[in-house]
Amino acid sequence: MSNRDNFAGGFLLGTILGGIVGGAIGAIVGAKLAEDNNKPVENGNRPEPRPRKLKKRQFAEQAGMETARRSLENKIAQLNDAIDDVRQQLSHVNGAVVDETETLSPLAEES
Repeated sequence: MSNRDNFAGGFLLGTILGGIVGGAIGAIVGAKLAEDNNKPVENGNRPEPRPRKLKKRQFAEQAGMETARRSLENKIAQLNDAIDDVRQQLSHVNGAVVDETETLSPLAEES
């Protein structure tokens, strides 16, 4: 029984001390980062990104868009094939072959 009491007390003490130490470290690091971000730049403007990084980012975006476009084209082709298959299956309903260029409407059949 005494082990349980010691565990609970130690756990609670560790949690409190860990929170205090973690909070202090977070405050110090946060203040340092904020100080670095607030330093004035020579001409008052932020430095522009390096061209090499900019080119890599643009290339990655273009490659991603190209991949997405190809994927969409493949999905559209699959959907078109599925639609054609269903159209062929439905054209042979009750053994009657319906010409794909014909459109049947209920009003045309009544007159």
